[in-house]
Order: sequence, then structure tokens, then C-alpha cells
Amino acid sequence: MLNNATLMGRLTADPERRQTPNNIPVASFTLAVDRNYSSGGERQTDFIGITAWRKTAEFVSNYFHKGMLAAVQGSIQTRSYTDNQGIKRKAFEIVADHVYFAEPKRDSSPSYSPPDVGDFEEIPDDMPF
Repeated sequence: MLNNATLMGRLTADPERRQTPNNIPVASFTLAVDRNYSSGGERQTDFIGITAWRKTAEFVSNYFHKGMLAAVQGSIQTRSYTDNQGIKRKAFEIVADHVYFAEPKRDSSPSYSPPDVGDFEEIPDDMPF
């Protein structure tokens, strides 16, 4: 069988990191993923829940923040539960195997400005070497 999901989107909030009773790290976050088509001129966005475990959870919770563009590779999992009103529900989520940065690192330093070259003179092109 094949169960492989690959998504790219922006984090809607900082990842929430927890520990299981056995001290296994788990991180949960939501990706806002635009659909490939638009409906009535407006592009639709899906908000997809992601769960990462162990080293991937530590990586995500340490380096990813709200608004960052992330690529996630994992598998789709479903689970059933009963809500507070006694209604049976089914939840779908992506369990991340790998999470990648999908944009360059934002630079917080001021933009580069070239040095003043006013004191230099041009070298003639007829140099012997």
C-alpha cells in the first residue's frame, strides 16, 4: 500500500511541543496550504494539522515559527473519537516524517550597502599584463 503526503504551506502559529508520559517529544502545528485552483476568482486555503514525533518534533519546535514556509513529507492518519456532545467524529492529520525549510532564512540585519568608492581612480586598459 502507498500512503505518502507532501505539502507546502505556512505555519498558522508556533508549533506546540509536548512530551508523552514516556518522555517522547511530539510537536503539533497547522499548515495553511493554498489549493491549486480558485473558486469564483478566490483561491481557497486548507488548514491541515501536522504531528511530528521525536527528533522531527524537536527540530520543528526549535526552528519553525508562525508564518514560515515549510515543506512536509509524511503520511495521512485517521482517528475516531467522541466529542463532548457524544457525537462520533473522525480526525485526519499528517504525521510528518520530514519537515524542510521552504524559503531562505530571513535576515534581520540591515540591508547591504556598498562602500563609498569616491577616492579610487580608474586603471587604464593598456596595462602590460
